[in-house]
Amino acid sequence: MTAHGASREATAAARERLDALTDSTSVDAATLAGELASVTALFDREVSLRRVLTDPAQPGEAKAELAGRILGGQVSGPAADLVAGTVRSRWSSSRHLVDALEELANIADLTAAQKSGALDDVEDELFRFGRIVSSNPDLRAALTDRAATGTAKSELLRSLLGGRANPVTERLVTRLVTAPRGRSLEAGLEALSKLAAERRDRMVAVVASAVPLSDTQKQRLGAALAKLYGRPMHLNLDVDPEVVGGIRVQVGDEVINGSLADRLDDAARRMAG
Repeated sequence: MTAHGASREATAAARERLDALTDSTSVDAATLAGELASVTALFDREVSLRRVLTDPAQPGEAKAELAGRILGGQVSGPAADLVAGTVRSRWSSSRHLVDALEELANIADLTAAQKSGALDDVEDELFRFGRIVSSNPDLRAALTDRAATGTAKSELLRSLLGGRANPVTERLVTRLVTAPRGRSLEAGLEALSKLAAERRDRMVAVVASAVPLSDTQKQRLGAALAKLYGRPMHLNLDVDPEVVGGIRVQVGDEVINGSLADRLDDAARRMAG
């Protein structure tokens, strides 16, 4: 097994444990998300601690017991047990452990949205927020200003999203902005969108069209793309009058135009049909 392979397996195991926890009606996913976010911040800040907790020379059970002692009384039993199980695994890098805990916190929040029937809204709000930021350099500068405090950024986001977006969206974006952990704002929002899509085992297609698509066109395009890629597809829609040919579709790193015009033509025929 490669070093990175060890972290991938540990992350996958942690996600399975999280799913098992949040399947229980006695565990509140949103509360769990907040607790995991607090642990992420602690481990991110305490470099020596996370190095001890990922030291391959230390027995897994000893590391789990240490995590339990540190977190005892600070988080709920389910959260402490989840973290203990996570540090018990083998990690190739102490940073990978923190990355995984952050991902678990975000997944828990998205699970809360899914349980309340708001996951689609959260997906759309994340996409729209990304578009607002990309079109407003002053806003982006304020949200990424290293000299600004986390409190100031949180207050700015509250003024923008409070009461207008789902609380899960606000929490996800606030954590990303106040603790970017070396990522660009755009990369962080993209990662959140992908996690949201995964909750329904869907891919995300970013669709830019010269004019707004009708509901029928959206349904036909979604069906055509789902057939093309073999997976359910969530459409993030944007209107751009300068789009050549009327429509542009991007799925992951693949842009459906130019050399892939035959695929786009097929999708367009399905929409028209």
